[in-house]
Amino acid sequence: MLLGFKTELKLNNLQRTQLLQHCGVSRHAWNWGLALTKQILDHNQINPIEKIKFPSAIDLHKWLVALVKPEYPWYYECSKSTPQEALRSLRTAWDRCFKKISGVPNFKKRGLSDRFTIEGAIKVIGLSKIQVPKIGILKTYERLPQLNPKSVSISRQAKKWFISFRFDVEQQECSNTSIIGVDLGIKTLATLSSGEVIVGCKSYCFFEAKLSRLQWLNRHKIKGSANWKKAQIEIARVHRKIANIRKDTLHKLTIYLSKNHAQVVIEDLNVRGMMANHKLGKAIGDMGFYEFRRQLTYKCELYGSKLVVVDRWFPSSKTCSNCGTKKETLPLKERVFECGHCSFVLNRDLNAAINLSKVAS
Repeated sequence: MLLGFKTELKLNNLQRTQLLQHCGVSRHAWNWGLALTKQILDHNQINPIEKIKFPSAIDLHKWLVALVKPEYPWYYECSKSTPQEALRSLRTAWDRCFKKISGVPNFKKRGLSDRFTIEGAIKVIGLSKIQVPKIGILKTYERLPQLNPKSVSISRQAKKWFISFRFDVEQQECSNTSIIGVDLGIKTLATLSSGEVIVGCKSYCFFEAKLSRLQWLNRHKIKGSANWKKAQIEIARVHRKIANIRKDTLHKLTIYLSKNHAQVVIEDLNVRGMMANHKLGKAIGDMGFYEFRRQLTYKCELYGSKLVVVDRWFPSSKTCSNCGTKKETLPLKERVFECGHCSFVLNRDLNAAINLSKVAS
């Protein structure tokens, strides 16, 4: 299976300039292709009889080489694969839009989500160096997998640059036979059927006051000024720290679950609908329910365990884990489950986790 690897780059000023140039070329190619494809869609809507065939990524790149590159010679200062990969990503975005998976692609702005993909003669040199076309040798802060990827993606987050690529790894065999149920929550990130309670990091809640103050101080700065740019970097740093703390907590939990258990049982939560709750949406987003399931999906496949996703309408909280009696209603404020049939009393989340573990057994 394919596994992703991402690490920070150790750059000098010349390399930072080269990376920014590649980001600019990728952004320009994306915006040009997006404007052209929108014009084609508008034309086909106005003239349904004389429709123009929607271009593929290859068609867009041919038109880019013929029409755009001669007008903008700085395209030749960067790798030829950078605009090509941008147009491939654009066509993928349109395909997702046509299938109603995501919305219409947006134009990209400078300084927001700066990233590009480059392919070609990419070679890992030693333990912490990688050579990419046009840019040269880039150093990293940690060891790299000893293989030569076909393509790499380079992105920027608050003045820090990261390189990422995918490589093939062998799936491991799971030697455990245990089954564990996981009930996600807001006060505690996860309650396991074994009785363990994993407390969430709540990184956004911890840094919310600092982030709010930075945004408040930035309210009157002139957009585009030096002080405005400094403030934007500080805000981006806080956001990056919040995301990193949350990812670290989720990675540790998902590795523990997938490595040490043969089957992991979770609920199919409607995260989008839960986020719409104006009272609980912020706390749910701070826990990262969707990211938890995404990580658990590929890690169970990597470590040889099985992920069981129970239907979202399964009454895990309302059912007694001792006798199986189902309650009619169970308000969210009731944190202790009390069975009227067998007088069984247990924490609500632990009761739900035990019921989930019984589904797979």
